[in-house]
Amino acid sequence: MTPPRSGNEGRAAAAEGPASPGMVDVFSDVQVETALAANPAGYAIAELADSDPRILTLSADLSTPLAEFRDRHPDRYIELGIAETNSVSVAAGLAASGFVPYIFSMAPFGVLKCAEQLRTDVAYNHLPVRLVGRLSGLAMGFFGTSHHAVEDIAVARAITNMTVVAPADSHSALSLMRSTAGLNGPVYLRITERPVNVYREPPTIGLGQWLRLRSGSDVSLIGHGLGVGLAVRAAAALAAEGIEADVYDAAYLKPFDETVLTESAARTGRVVTIEEHSEIGGLASIVAEVAGRRRLGVALRNVGLPDADLEVGTPADLYEYYGFTADGVTTAARALAGA
Repeated sequence: MTPPRSGNEGRAAAAEGPASPGMVDVFSDVQVETALAANPAGYAIAELADSDPRILTLSADLSTPLAEFRDRHPDRYIELGIAETNSVSVAAGLAASGFVPYIFSMAPFGVLKCAEQLRTDVAYNHLPVRLVGRLSGLAMGFFGTSHHAVEDIAVARAITNMTVVAPADSHSALSLMRSTAGLNGPVYLRITERPVNVYREPPTIGLGQWLRLRSGSDVSLIGHGLGVGLAVRAAAALAAEGIEADVYDAAYLKPFDETVLTESAARTGRVVTIEEHSEIGGLASIVAEVAGRRRLGVALRNVGLPDADLEVGTPADLYEYYGFTADGVTTAARALAGA
């Protein structure tokens, strides 16, 4: 075992089991919870606004996570309804006037629907607009393709001047909301729903930094969002078989930690990426791009979602179907380590 590369390694918590597989009513105000564990982005934005009067929130038909913010700062809340593209343009105008607007939107209708406005109105002008994407990945898988958000990272990464982050859990979300608050340009914060616990407390994450959660020399496991918890659990299972994994939280997807990625991939020679996203344009593409550019000659495997018409079902059922589970990661890493 090599020594830790990050002071956060000791703070990582053992990932818990998966959440209940039942369908969740994501629109019901009856189920509102404003505690950090249930609503990290809503908790964080209320906290940030307490000390920064420039912060405003705009809701694109996603008022529930902002209940605490509305109670504490009712004059800084704007509801735009099902008008995501308008919300981005309004936020751009507010940002140009000296405010720091946070748009809370359902991920399928955030970056994907508003790419033109984000590129032209916001990113081209280097404006400090933050788009918080809730219900990302397959969180609304039971509504079908229109409500899947599995191409959003690819689109966001392609927009010049855009910072892209994907927290692993509630503590990570709080940390990333705080650390990106002062950035001059736009930020896309991709929030994972009902993640397993990865950190015991908010970790310290520098701009573009990937945190090492476990040290090993046999295979690199790199994930973001839900994928981080799966990587931690898979690494524990692999260790019981004598396979030591190097585990990283790829919280920043733009900019990203090319130095750490290169070092880990070169040392293990095998990289498994884990992401609730299409196999095209996300973390798997980042790793492949770096491996090719740096001529690393490493073996790659992705545990994610195929470039195909996806099935419809509850998130837990879809994760099982596509192998986006700790067992799926373990199987992929085992096969790669034995190759």
